[in-house]
Amino acid sequence: MKNKKVLVLYAHPSQHRSEVNTPMIRAVKAMANVTVVDLYYEYPNFDIDIDLEQQRLLEHDVIVFQFPLYWYSTPSLLKEWQDLVLEYGFAYGQDGRALQGKLLLCALTAGGKEQTYGDKGYNHFTIRQMLYPIEQMACMTKMRYLPPFALFDARKAYQDQSVHQHVDTYRELLQALIDDRLDIEQAAQLDKLTHHVEHLILPSEAL
Repeated sequence: MKNKKVLVLYAHPSQHRSEVNTPMIRAVKAMANVTVVDLYYEYPNFDIDIDLEQQRLLEHDVIVFQFPLYWYSTPSLLKEWQDLVLEYGFAYGQDGRALQGKLLLCALTAGGKEQTYGDKGYNHFTIRQMLYPIEQMACMTKMRYLPPFALFDARKAYQDQSVHQHVDTYRELLQALIDDRLDIEQAAQLDKLTHHVEHLILPSEAL
């Protein structure tokens, strides 16, 4: 079985302040079959190379948006990337089938506590509901959408010593996607992949 190729589109405008995303991206950069693109490093002036980015999409099977949650959405450069790269005729429309069947995953960090995301919390919506525009984008482009892999209360993660476990789980998740050992159908039913990754990885003999 051929390993899948993962493209991580990393968008963090304040990396010098990051205690979680930096070790996450450092860990997955070292993985075989993973390509990491630091969007703020490559495009500091937002001058996105559309042809290059579309070629990267064509060459990979799994697309990961990794970012800190900014006002319930992505940082602005990742939104700009979506606006420019996912063109009519390429990503959607009558002849836009370039992304059909690819997997899309959001790996994000959020400042709020986990219990604040839901109808009883002060954020009112679950983390998956917050990202419905991205999920609908995946639907429009005929991609298969996975619920977000989120670390909550991220500002205290280093202090609480939860960063290392989160980084390890992120690496396990990407490896499972590379090996095609993640139960996609079961995962799709969840609000988020957080706390569920180890239960979604299929044993090798099940393939």
